[in-house]
Amino acid sequence: MNARLVLEDGTEFAGVSIGAERSSAGEVVFNTAMVGYPESLTDPSYRGQILTFTYPLIGNYGVQAEKEDAFGFPEKFESDRIHVAGVVLQEHTNYNHWNARKSFGEWLKEHNIPGIAGVDTRALTKKLREHGVMLGKIIIEEDIEFDDPNTRNLVAEVSIKEKQEFGKGDITICVVDCGCKYSIVRNFLQRGVKVLYVPWDYDFTQEEFDGLFISNGPGDPQMADVTIENIKKVMHEKPTFGICLGNQLLALAAGAQTYKLQYGHRSHNQPCVDKETGRCYITSQNHGFAVKTETLPDEFVPWFVNANDDTNEGIKHRTKPIFSVQFHPESKGGPEDTGYLFDEFLTIVREHKC
Repeated sequence: MNARLVLEDGTEFAGVSIGAERSSAGEVVFNTAMVGYPESLTDPSYRGQILTFTYPLIGNYGVQAEKEDAFGFPEKFESDRIHVAGVVLQEHTNYNHWNARKSFGEWLKEHNIPGIAGVDTRALTKKLREHGVMLGKIIIEEDIEFDDPNTRNLVAEVSIKEKQEFGKGDITICVVDCGCKYSIVRNFLQRGVKVLYVPWDYDFTQEEFDGLFISNGPGDPQMADVTIENIKKVMHEKPTFGICLGNQLLALAAGAQTYKLQYGHRSHNQPCVDKETGRCYITSQNHGFAVKTETLPDEFVPWFVNANDDTNEGIKHRTKPIFSVQFHPESKGGPEDTGYLFDEFLTIVREHKC
């Protein structure tokens, strides 16, 4: 079936439908990673977005069966469903992989997600880089209105609704789910700790735990106002660590400001420099907002910086065990260079507990 991608400035791209045969609207963004589409589409941080893959062949290794790991989480997925509003490809290819159970298009249809293939994704990406991300819509049958997902509280849409507990260990980490990837929880459980997993608006200040973790998630961080207020109450009492949206929420709780990037960082090859050591790490990223470094209060310093555009990639308190990063050290998908941050955080939590 024929399909069209229409941008808010009137630009149109023609193609064919490869997923659910329905129209959908959202914010059009691009990801430059060559692999990892099962992880990307199930990442809650993509909520409300129409995801364009710049790699020209998508679907070549199919989608594997939803096999669970030792902790009960799907091995290759970052949540229990696809979160994107739609998918844009240059070519949807047949899969050929020993572990595949279905095609990429079949997977989209199962989750009622529309997709369009046959698009000149190079031209689309160049346009988004020059003008910034745009609202768009995939039109397959009937036309629909544009929809800006950033006007909604996307964190509330993707967060769990009830408190949960996972694992056992000598310390307890309170994980605030603002759209948390399964791989983050898995990284804590693999290191032998207990995870207290709470919704974004849960009053975790009344719980017993040893360290606070603030997760990734979608949309404008200022929408998560309840989370920010709860972080303020605890961050100076407990070791605190944040990833991606967690970096922005921690900064807001500290009194800094955030802003929307022109087209965001979504890839597996973002170079980030540790300002303390000068070492550069290649990182996986997925965010459209960032911390405004110059607004950090005196007790906080920038920790990591993006080597491409000098945007903030992490903050750290000068004297207390409070820090966060904008990139994804859990690495699914992407490089594992910064996985040591989980170990450093848990070491600090154990020392603080003693």
